[in-house]
Amino acid sequence: MKPEFNVSLMCMDLMDIRHQLEVLDERVDGYHVDIMDGHYCRNITLSPDFVAACAGVAKKPMDVHLMTTNPNDWIEPCAKAGARLISPHAETINTDCFRTLNRIREFGCEVGVTLNPATPLDASRHYLNRIDLLTLMTVDVGFAGQPFITEMLDKIAEAKRLREENGWHYKIMIDGSCNKKTFKRLYDAGADVFVLGSSGLFSLEDDLAAAWDKMKAQFREETGVTV
Repeated sequence: MKPEFNVSLMCMDLMDIRHQLEVLDERVDGYHVDIMDGHYCRNITLSPDFVAACAGVAKKPMDVHLMTTNPNDWIEPCAKAGARLISPHAETINTDCFRTLNRIREFGCEVGVTLNPATPLDASRHYLNRIDLLTLMTVDVGFAGQPFITEMLDKIAEAKRLREENGWHYKIMIDGSCNKKTFKRLYDAGADVFVLGSSGLFSLEDDLAAAWDKMKAQFREETGVTV
């Protein structure tokens, strides 16, 4: 499977969004939209209105990552705003996970689920067959720029093994500290999609197109894979 790269819109220059979207549209596979409600994690970031504004400009699909205490409150607004895929956290849907995942599908979106670093893969074992995207956090939720948690490499490998053994179809996306220092370990463990943020893209060069080219070169140098 060819590696894919989604860019975290939380890490963009919010004063230059239109221009950055125009640059990225020619390069990225998709956009990653973090919605935090200030309750599930101690930060407040983007919103369905932000998704709608970006959807009016961006050509590539947006996946919405719901870091919210009540994800069901956010599914309809995000879907109507233009989200292609919606991922609630496994930790927030234990009491009604099948209803929640069905609701996402009913609104015409692809279905994802996200696991925190300390949450075992077994927490989602009984519905992995129903999802399109499994996002594994390699940092604790809430803030950009955190250090990589190396213990997550085993979880990535386990997710890949389960997918292959059972014939499931989900992609494995990594959210947190995807950069030159981690590309090879993540790719070798089984990552399919890399969320690029501050360390992996935006801090590489002031010019975003040059930063993208530098990221691609770093990925090729570390993994031996041309993207």
